Amino acid sequence: MTRTLIGDLKNHIDESVTIKGWVDVVRHQSKMSFLNLRDRSGKIQCVAMQDVQVEGAFELKEIRPEWVVAFTGTVVKRPEKNVNPNMQNGDIEMQISKITLISKSETPPFDISADTSGIDEDARLKYRYLDLRSERMQKNIRTRSAFIQNAREFLFKEGFVEIETPLLTESTPEGSRDFVVPSRLNPGKFYALPQSPQQYKQLLMVGGMERYFQIARAIRDEDLRADRGFEHTQIDLEMSFVEMEDVMSTVEAMITQSVEKLGYKIKEKPFPRISYKDAMAKYGADKFDMRTEEDKANGVLAFAWVVNFPFFEKTDPSTNSGQAKGEWTFTHNPFSMPIPEHVESLLKGENIGDILTTQYDLVCNGFETGGGSIRAHDPEILKATYRVMGNTDDETQEKVGHMLEAFKYGAPPHGGIAIGVERIAMTLANETQLREVQAFPMTRGGQTSVMKAPKELTKKQLNELGLELKKKQ
Repeated sequence: MTRTLIGDLKNHIDESVTIKGWVDVVRHQSKMSFLNLRDRSGKIQCVAMQDVQVEGAFELKEIRPEWVVAFTGTVVKRPEKNVNPNMQNGDIEMQISKITLISKSETPPFDISADTSGIDEDARLKYRYLDLRSERMQKNIRTRSAFIQNAREFLFKEGFVEIETPLLTESTPEGSRDFVVPSRLNPGKFYALPQSPQQYKQLLMVGGMERYFQIARAIRDEDLRADRGFEHTQIDLEMSFVEMEDVMSTVEAMITQSVEKLGYKIKEKPFPRISYKDAMAKYGADKFDMRTEEDKANGVLAFAWVVNFPFFEKTDPSTNSGQAKGEWTFTHNPFSMPIPEHVESLLKGENIGDILTTQYDLVCNGFETGGGSIRAHDPEILKATYRVMGNTDDETQEKVGHMLEAFKYGAPPHGGIAIGVERIAMTLANETQLREVQAFPMTRGGQTSVMKAPKELTKKQLNELGLELKKKQ
Protein backbone atom coordinates (compact mmCIF):
# COMPACT_ATOMS: atom_id res chain seq x y z
CA MET A 1 0.00 0.00 0.00
CA THR A 2 1.75 3.17 -1.25
CA ARG A 3 1.41 6.05 1.19
CA THR A 4 0.96 9.69 0.19
CA LEU A 5 1.83 12.44 2.67
CA ILE A 6 -1.01 14.80 3.56
CA GLY A 7 1.19 17.79 2.69
CA ASP A 8 1.45 16.51 -0.90
CA LEU A 9 -2.27 15.97 -1.54
CA LYS A 10 -2.64 19.18 -3.58
CA ASN A 11 -0.63 17.36 -6.27
CA HIS A 12 -3.14 14.50 -6.40
CA ILE A 13 -6.52 16.15 -7.01
CA ASP A 14 -9.05 13.74 -8.55
CA GLU A 15 -6.70 10.83 -7.85
CA SER A 16 -7.19 7.86 -5.53
CA VAL A 17 -4.50 7.77 -2.83
CA THR A 18 -3.83 6.28 0.60
CA ILE A 19 -2.89 8.43 3.58
CA LYS A 20 -1.89 7.26 7.06
CA GLY A 21 -1.79 9.01 10.39
CA TRP A 22 -3.66 9.93 13.56
CA VAL A 23 -7.32 10.89 13.71
CA ASP A 24 -7.31 14.52 14.83
CA VAL A 25 -10.97 15.53 14.98
CA VAL A 26 -14.12 13.40 14.60
CA ARG A 27 -17.67 14.54 13.82
CA HIS A 28 -20.12 11.71 13.35
CA GLN A 29 -23.45 12.63 11.72
CA SER A 30 -26.41 10.49 10.78
CA LYS A 31 -25.33 9.57 7.25
CA MET A 32 -21.66 10.53 7.16
CA SER A 33 -18.63 11.23 9.30
CA PHE A 34 -16.05 14.02 9.05
CA LEU A 35 -12.61 12.76 10.08
CA ASN A 36 -9.62 15.08 10.16
CA LEU A 37 -6.38 13.14 9.75
CA ARG A 38 -2.88 14.37 10.52
CA ASP A 39 0.61 13.12 9.77
CA ARG A 40 4.04 14.73 9.98
CA SER A 41 3.31 16.93 6.98
CA GLY A 42 -0.08 18.37 7.97
CA LYS A 43 -3.82 17.81 8.25
CA ILE A 44 -6.81 17.29 5.95
CA GLN A 45 -10.54 16.87 6.36
CA CYS A 46 -11.88 13.54 5.14
CA VAL A 47 -15.50 12.50 4.55
CA ALA A 48 -16.81 8.95 4.96
CA MET A 49 -20.35 7.67 4.25
CA GLN A 50 -21.89 5.12 6.60
CA ASP A 51 -21.44 2.30 4.06
CA VAL A 52 -17.70 2.92 3.67
CA GLN A 53 -15.52 -0.20 3.44
CA VAL A 54 -13.67 -0.94 6.69
CA GLU A 55 -10.82 -3.33 7.41
CA GLY A 56 -10.56 -4.40 11.04
CA ALA A 57 -12.91 -5.26 13.90
CA PHE A 58 -14.63 -1.87 14.28
CA GLU A 59 -17.45 0.25 12.96
CA LEU A 60 -17.20 3.78 11.54
CA LYS A 61 -19.02 5.33 14.52
CA GLU A 62 -16.43 3.87 16.93
CA ILE A 63 -13.51 5.87 15.54
CA ARG A 64 -12.09 8.31 18.09
CA PRO A 65 -9.29 10.90 18.13
CA GLU A 66 -5.75 9.49 18.21
CA TRP A 67 -6.65 6.22 16.50
CA VAL A 68 -4.01 5.34 13.91
CA VAL A 69 -5.66 4.58 10.57
CA ALA A 70 -5.15 4.45 6.82
CA PHE A 71 -7.67 6.18 4.57
CA THR A 72 -7.93 5.31 0.91
CA GLY A 73 -10.00 7.64 -1.23
CA THR A 74 -10.15 10.41 -3.80
CA VAL A 75 -8.80 13.91 -3.28
CA VAL A 76 -11.32 16.49 -4.47
CA LYS A 77 -11.69 20.26 -4.44
CA ARG A 78 -14.09 21.65 -1.88
CA PRO A 79 -17.15 23.57 -3.02
CA GLU A 80 -16.36 27.30 -3.12
CA LYS A 81 -18.61 28.03 -0.14
CA ASN A 82 -16.70 25.49 2.01
CA VAL A 83 -13.18 26.71 1.22
CA ASN A 84 -11.20 27.79 4.30
CA PRO A 85 -8.22 29.93 3.19
CA ASN A 86 -6.84 30.07 6.75
CA MET A 87 -6.33 26.31 7.04
CA GLN A 88 -3.81 24.00 5.41
CA ASN A 89 -5.59 22.05 2.67
CA GLY A 90 -8.59 24.30 3.26
CA ASP A 91 -9.55 24.08 -0.41
CA ILE A 92 -9.45 20.28 -0.74
CA GLU A 93 -10.75 17.20 1.10
CA MET A 94 -10.69 13.44 0.74
CA GLN A 95 -13.71 11.30 -0.04
CA ILE A 96 -12.94 8.05 1.77
CA SER A 97 -13.64 4.72 0.07
CA LYS A 98 -11.82 2.47 2.59
CA ILE A 99 -10.68 2.74 6.19
CA THR A 100 -8.01 0.41 7.56
CA LEU A 101 -7.50 0.26 11.32
CA ILE A 102 -3.85 0.22 12.33
CA SER A 103 -4.05 0.92 16.07
CA LYS A 104 -6.73 2.01 18.54
CA SER A 105 -6.09 4.62 21.23
CA GLU A 106 -7.51 5.15 24.67
CA THR A 107 -8.63 8.66 25.58
CA PRO A 108 -5.44 10.68 26.27
CA PRO A 109 -4.97 11.95 29.85
CA PHE A 110 -4.99 15.55 28.61
CA ASP A 111 -6.08 17.45 25.51
CA ILE A 112 -3.35 17.41 22.89
CA SER A 113 -5.40 19.18 20.23
CA ALA A 114 -4.58 22.55 21.85
CA ASP A 115 -1.53 24.27 23.39
CA THR A 116 -0.31 21.98 26.19
CA SER A 117 1.98 24.51 27.91
CA GLY A 118 -0.54 25.05 30.70
CA ILE A 119 -0.87 21.34 31.50
CA ASP A 120 0.70 20.04 34.73
CA GLU A 121 4.41 19.33 34.18
CA ASP A 122 4.32 15.86 35.74
CA ALA A 123 1.51 14.76 33.44
CA ARG A 124 3.16 16.24 30.34
CA LEU A 125 6.47 14.52 31.00
CA LYS A 126 4.97 11.21 32.10
CA TYR A 127 3.11 11.10 28.77
CA ARG A 128 5.70 13.04 26.79
CA TYR A 129 5.08 10.92 23.69
CA LEU A 130 1.51 12.28 23.68
CA ASP A 131 2.60 15.85 24.41
CA LEU A 132 4.90 15.64 21.39
CA ARG A 133 1.88 15.06 19.15
CA SER A 134 0.56 18.57 19.86
CA GLU A 135 0.95 21.10 17.08
CA ARG A 136 3.17 23.46 19.10
CA MET A 137 5.58 20.74 20.20
CA GLN A 138 5.77 19.31 16.68
CA LYS A 139 6.68 22.77 15.38
CA ASN A 140 9.26 23.40 18.12
CA ILE A 141 11.11 20.11 17.64
CA ARG A 142 11.05 20.37 13.85
CA THR A 143 12.30 23.98 13.98
CA ARG A 144 15.17 22.85 16.18
CA SER A 145 16.01 20.07 13.71
CA ALA A 146 15.88 22.43 10.71
CA PHE A 147 18.23 24.90 12.42
CA ILE A 148 20.76 22.13 13.11
CA GLN A 149 20.50 20.90 9.53
CA ASN A 150 21.16 24.39 8.15
CA ALA A 151 24.14 24.89 10.46
CA ARG A 152 25.58 21.49 9.59
CA GLU A 153 25.29 22.17 5.85
CA PHE A 154 27.02 25.54 6.28
CA LEU A 155 29.92 24.03 8.21
CA PHE A 156 30.47 21.25 5.66
CA LYS A 157 30.65 23.85 2.89
CA GLU A 158 33.25 25.75 4.95
CA GLY A 159 35.52 22.72 5.16
CA PHE A 160 34.69 21.51 8.67
CA VAL A 161 34.93 17.82 9.56
CA GLU A 162 32.29 16.30 11.85
CA ILE A 163 33.99 14.26 14.58
CA GLU A 164 32.51 12.60 17.66
CA THR A 165 34.35 12.81 20.98
CA PRO A 166 34.00 10.39 23.93
CA LEU A 167 31.14 10.40 26.41
CA LEU A 168 33.15 8.50 29.00
CA THR A 169 36.07 10.68 30.02
CA GLU A 170 37.80 12.07 33.10
CA SER A 171 36.69 14.90 35.34
CA THR A 172 37.53 18.22 33.70
CA PRO A 173 37.68 21.79 35.03
CA GLU A 174 34.64 23.21 33.24
CA GLY A 175 33.20 24.98 36.27
CA SER A 176 30.24 22.72 37.18
CA ARG A 177 29.92 19.42 39.01
CA ASP A 178 30.46 16.26 37.00
CA PHE A 179 28.12 13.33 36.62
CA VAL A 180 30.30 10.30 37.34
CA VAL A 181 30.10 6.68 36.15
CA PRO A 182 31.65 3.85 38.20
CA SER A 183 33.96 1.48 36.36
CA ARG A 184 33.25 -2.25 36.74
CA LEU A 185 36.67 -3.20 35.36
CA ASN A 186 38.49 -0.72 37.60
CA PRO A 187 36.81 -0.90 41.02
CA GLY A 188 36.93 2.33 42.99
CA LYS A 189 37.60 4.41 39.87
CA PHE A 190 35.14 6.54 37.93
CA TYR A 191 34.56 8.05 34.53
CA ALA A 192 32.99 11.50 34.20
CA LEU A 193 30.40 12.46 31.60
CA PRO A 194 31.59 15.44 29.53
CA GLN A 195 30.55 18.94 30.48
CA SER A 196 31.80 19.88 27.01
CA PRO A 197 34.26 18.46 24.45
CA GLN A 198 36.65 21.30 25.34
CA GLN A 199 39.91 19.39 25.73
CA TYR A 200 39.20 16.86 23.00
CA LYS A 201 38.53 19.53 20.41
CA GLN A 202 41.79 21.25 21.30
CA LEU A 203 43.57 17.92 20.94
CA LEU A 204 41.95 17.56 17.51
CA MET A 205 43.59 20.84 16.54
CA VAL A 206 46.94 19.44 17.70
CA GLY A 207 46.03 16.43 15.57
CA GLY A 208 45.92 18.58 12.45
CA MET A 209 42.16 18.43 11.78
CA GLU A 210 42.11 22.28 11.58
CA ARG A 211 38.31 22.60 11.31
CA TYR A 212 36.18 20.38 13.54
CA PHE A 213 32.54 20.39 14.61
CA GLN A 214 30.01 18.12 16.21
CA ILE A 215 26.45 18.26 17.48
CA ALA A 216 27.61 17.47 20.99
CA ARG A 217 25.81 16.42 24.13
CA ALA A 218 27.01 18.18 27.27
CA ILE A 219 26.11 16.98 30.75
CA ARG A 220 26.48 19.08 33.89
CA ASP A 221 25.30 18.51 37.45
CA GLU A 222 24.10 22.03 38.12
CA ASP A 223 21.03 23.68 39.57
CA LEU A 224 18.05 23.41 37.25
CA ARG A 225 16.19 26.46 35.99
CA ALA A 226 14.02 27.51 33.06
CA ASP A 227 16.91 27.87 30.58
CA ARG A 228 19.29 25.27 32.02
CA GLY A 229 19.17 21.50 32.50
CA PHE A 230 21.41 18.56 33.33
CA GLU A 231 21.74 17.80 29.61
CA HIS A 232 21.99 20.11 26.65
CA THR A 233 23.11 20.02 23.04
CA GLN A 234 25.62 22.37 21.47
CA ILE A 235 27.02 23.00 18.02
CA ASP A 236 30.63 22.68 19.02
CA LEU A 237 33.38 23.86 16.66
CA GLU A 238 37.08 24.62 16.68
CA MET A 239 39.37 26.23 14.09
CA SER A 240 43.17 26.38 13.71
CA PHE A 241 45.29 29.35 12.64
CA VAL A 242 42.63 31.88 13.63
CA GLU A 243 42.13 34.99 15.70
CA MET A 244 38.97 36.16 17.47
CA GLU A 245 37.53 37.90 14.42
CA ASP A 246 37.97 34.80 12.24
CA VAL A 247 35.89 32.62 14.56
CA MET A 248 33.27 35.28 15.21
CA SER A 249 32.76 36.07 11.52
CA THR A 250 32.43 32.36 10.66
CA VAL A 251 29.88 31.77 13.42
CA GLU A 252 27.99 34.94 12.53
CA ALA A 253 27.69 33.79 8.92
CA MET A 254 26.52 30.34 10.07
CA ILE A 255 23.86 31.77 12.40
CA THR A 256 22.68 34.32 9.86
CA GLN A 257 22.31 31.79 7.06
CA SER A 258 20.73 29.17 9.30
CA VAL A 259 17.99 31.34 10.78
CA GLU A 260 17.24 33.45 7.71
CA LYS A 261 16.76 30.24 5.73
CA LEU A 262 13.98 29.45 8.20
CA GLY A 263 12.31 32.80 7.49
CA TYR A 264 13.45 34.77 10.56
CA LYS A 265 14.60 38.39 10.48
CA ILE A 266 17.78 39.58 12.21
CA LYS A 267 17.67 43.06 13.76
CA GLU A 268 21.19 44.18 12.94
CA LYS A 269 23.94 42.82 10.66
CA PRO A 270 26.81 42.53 11.26
CA PHE A 271 26.04 41.67 14.86
CA PRO A 272 26.91 44.54 17.22
CA ARG A 273 29.98 44.08 19.41
CA ILE A 274 29.91 45.38 22.97
CA SER A 275 32.49 45.04 25.72
CA TYR A 276 31.62 43.27 28.96
CA LYS A 277 32.22 46.53 30.83
CA ASP A 278 29.83 48.49 28.60
CA ALA A 279 27.20 45.74 28.69
CA MET A 280 27.20 45.76 32.48
CA ALA A 281 26.99 49.56 32.56
CA LYS A 282 24.15 49.75 30.02
CA TYR A 283 22.12 46.60 30.72
CA GLY A 284 23.32 45.47 34.15
CA ALA A 285 24.12 42.02 32.71
CA ASP A 286 26.27 40.38 30.05
CA LYS A 287 23.17 38.93 28.37
CA PHE A 288 20.56 41.42 27.25
CA ASP A 289 17.65 42.05 24.91
CA MET A 290 18.04 44.83 22.34
CA ARG A 291 14.60 44.43 20.78
CA THR A 292 11.87 47.05 20.72
CA GLU A 293 8.28 46.06 21.45
CA GLU A 294 7.65 46.09 17.70
CA ASP A 295 10.62 43.77 17.17
CA LYS A 296 9.19 41.36 19.76
CA ALA A 297 5.77 41.39 18.11
CA ASN A 298 7.35 40.60 14.74
CA GLY A 299 9.62 37.80 15.99
CA VAL A 300 12.84 39.67 15.22
CA LEU A 301 16.13 38.16 16.45
CA ALA A 302 18.58 40.60 18.03
CA PHE A 303 22.05 39.02 18.11
CA ALA A 304 25.12 40.70 19.61
CA TRP A 305 28.67 39.78 20.62
CA VAL A 306 30.02 40.50 24.09
CA VAL A 307 33.84 40.72 24.25
CA ASN A 308 36.71 41.77 26.54
CA PHE A 309 35.68 39.72 29.56
CA PRO A 310 37.80 39.61 32.70
CA PHE A 311 39.84 36.40 32.68
CA PHE A 312 39.59 35.88 36.44
CA GLU A 313 37.25 36.66 39.31
CA LYS A 314 37.52 36.29 43.06
CA THR A 315 36.58 32.83 44.30
CA ASP A 316 33.33 32.32 46.15
CA PRO A 317 33.68 29.50 48.69
CA SER A 318 29.95 28.75 48.50
CA THR A 319 30.05 28.01 44.77
CA ASN A 320 33.68 27.02 44.20
CA SER A 321 33.74 23.87 42.07
CA GLY A 322 37.06 22.77 43.53
CA GLN A 323 39.06 23.56 40.41
CA ALA A 324 40.34 26.84 41.88
CA LYS A 325 42.36 26.50 45.09
CA GLY A 326 43.38 30.11 45.64
CA GLU A 327 41.64 33.47 45.72
CA TRP A 328 41.10 33.57 41.94
CA THR A 329 39.11 31.40 39.55
CA PHE A 330 38.32 31.64 35.83
CA THR A 331 35.20 33.43 34.57
CA HIS A 332 34.59 31.13 31.58
CA ASN A 333 37.21 28.40 31.25
CA PRO A 334 40.92 28.07 32.06
CA PHE A 335 41.94 27.14 28.49
CA SER A 336 41.49 30.64 27.07
CA MET A 337 44.22 33.03 25.95
CA PRO A 338 44.44 36.49 27.49
CA ILE A 339 44.29 39.33 25.00
CA PRO A 340 47.78 39.89 23.50
CA GLU A 341 48.62 42.96 25.59
CA HIS A 342 47.86 41.04 28.83
CA VAL A 343 49.87 37.87 28.14
CA GLU A 344 52.90 39.19 30.04
CA SER A 345 50.78 40.05 33.10
CA LEU A 346 49.46 36.48 33.20
CA LEU A 347 52.90 34.93 32.87
CA LYS A 348 54.18 37.14 35.70
CA GLY A 349 51.06 36.71 37.82
CA GLU A 350 50.54 40.46 38.02
CA ASN A 351 47.41 42.66 37.87
CA ILE A 352 45.22 39.56 37.90
CA GLY A 353 41.91 41.40 38.23
CA ASP A 354 42.71 43.55 35.18
CA ILE A 355 43.61 40.72 32.78
CA LEU A 356 41.13 40.44 29.90
CA THR A 357 40.56 37.28 27.92
CA THR A 358 39.87 36.50 24.28
CA GLN A 359 36.39 35.26 25.24
CA TYR A 360 33.39 36.11 23.05
CA ASP A 361 29.80 35.37 24.00
CA LEU A 362 26.87 35.44 21.59
CA VAL A 363 23.61 36.77 23.04
CA CYS A 364 20.16 36.88 21.49
CA ASN A 365 16.88 38.23 22.82
CA GLY A 366 18.05 38.18 26.42
CA PHE A 367 19.70 34.74 26.38
CA GLU A 368 23.34 33.75 26.17
CA THR A 369 23.27 31.47 23.13
CA GLY A 370 26.96 30.71 22.70
CA GLY A 371 30.42 31.20 24.10
CA GLY A 372 33.98 30.62 22.99
CA SER A 373 37.51 31.94 22.97
CA ILE A 374 40.93 31.75 21.43
CA ARG A 375 42.68 28.96 23.35
CA ALA A 376 45.98 28.74 25.06
CA HIS A 377 48.23 26.59 22.87
CA ASP A 378 51.46 27.48 24.73
CA PRO A 379 51.95 25.19 27.77
CA GLU A 380 53.51 28.06 29.74
CA ILE A 381 50.32 30.12 29.44
CA LEU A 382 48.17 27.22 30.63
CA LYS A 383 50.54 26.62 33.54
CA ALA A 384 50.37 30.31 34.44
CA THR A 385 46.57 30.21 34.47
CA TYR A 386 46.59 27.32 36.93
CA ARG A 387 49.17 29.08 39.10
CA VAL A 388 46.89 32.09 39.37
CA MET A 389 44.16 29.73 40.58
CA GLY A 390 46.45 28.48 43.36
CA ASN A 391 47.59 25.16 41.86
CA THR A 392 51.09 23.81 42.37
CA ASP A 393 53.02 22.47 39.38
CA ASP A 394 52.20 18.92 40.48
CA GLU A 395 48.47 19.71 40.78
CA THR A 396 48.45 21.32 37.35
CA GLN A 397 50.18 18.25 35.93
CA GLU A 398 47.58 15.98 37.52
CA LYS A 399 44.69 18.00 36.07
CA VAL A 400 45.86 18.93 32.58
CA GLY A 401 49.19 17.17 32.13
CA HIS A 402 47.94 15.48 28.95
CA MET A 403 47.23 18.91 27.45
CA LEU A 404 50.67 20.23 28.42
CA GLU A 405 52.24 17.16 26.84
CA ALA A 406 50.24 17.58 23.62
CA PHE A 407 51.24 21.23 23.30
CA LYS A 408 54.91 20.19 23.12
CA TYR A 409 54.36 18.69 19.66
CA GLY A 410 53.62 21.62 17.38
CA ALA A 411 50.26 22.99 18.54
CA PRO A 412 48.71 25.53 16.14
CA PRO A 413 46.96 28.66 17.45
CA HIS A 414 43.29 27.82 17.62
CA GLY A 415 39.92 28.92 18.90
CA GLY A 416 36.29 27.95 18.79
CA ILE A 417 32.84 28.23 20.26
CA ALA A 418 29.87 26.23 21.52
CA ILE A 419 26.42 27.36 20.36
CA GLY A 420 23.60 26.23 22.64
CA VAL A 421 21.04 24.50 20.46
CA GLU A 422 18.25 24.75 23.04
CA ARG A 423 18.91 28.43 23.66
CA ILE A 424 18.73 29.17 19.92
CA ALA A 425 15.66 26.96 19.48
CA MET A 426 13.95 28.72 22.39
CA THR A 427 14.40 32.10 20.71
CA LEU A 428 13.22 30.77 17.35
CA ALA A 429 10.13 29.19 18.89
CA ASN A 430 9.48 32.17 21.18
CA GLU A 431 9.59 29.90 24.21
CA THR A 432 10.97 30.68 27.67
CA GLN A 433 11.44 27.13 28.97
CA LEU A 434 14.26 24.90 27.76
CA ARG A 435 12.03 21.82 28.08
CA GLU A 436 9.73 23.18 25.35
CA VAL A 437 12.39 22.53 22.70
CA GLN A 438 13.65 19.18 24.03
CA ALA A 439 11.98 15.92 23.11
CA PHE A 440 12.47 14.27 26.51
CA PRO A 441 13.50 16.85 29.13
CA MET A 442 13.77 16.34 32.86
CA THR A 443 11.43 17.67 35.50
CA ARG A 444 12.44 20.51 37.79
CA GLY A 445 13.31 17.84 40.34
CA GLY A 446 15.73 16.07 37.99
CA GLN A 447 13.43 13.15 37.07
CA THR A 448 13.53 11.81 33.53
CA SER A 449 10.58 11.93 31.15
CA VAL A 450 8.51 8.75 30.81
CA MET A 451 11.15 6.55 32.46
CA LYS A 452 11.82 6.59 36.20
CA ALA A 453 15.42 7.70 36.60
CA PRO A 454 17.21 8.22 38.86
CA LYS A 455 16.38 5.06 40.76
CA GLU A 456 18.16 2.58 42.98
CA LEU A 457 20.48 -0.09 41.62
CA THR A 458 20.01 -3.71 42.53
CA LYS A 459 22.29 -5.29 45.11
CA LYS A 460 23.84 -7.37 42.31
CA GLN A 461 24.68 -4.25 40.31
CA LEU A 462 26.23 -2.55 43.33
CA ASN A 463 28.35 -5.63 44.06
CA GLU A 464 29.59 -5.79 40.45
CA LEU A 465 30.67 -2.15 40.71
CA GLY A 466 32.24 -2.58 44.14
CA LEU A 467 29.92 0.05 45.60
CA GLU A 468 28.33 0.25 49.01
CA LEU A 469 25.68 2.86 49.78
CA LYS A 470 26.00 5.00 52.86
CA LYS A 471 23.04 6.82 54.32
CA LYS A 472 23.33 10.57 53.80
CA GLN A 473 23.44 12.44 57.10
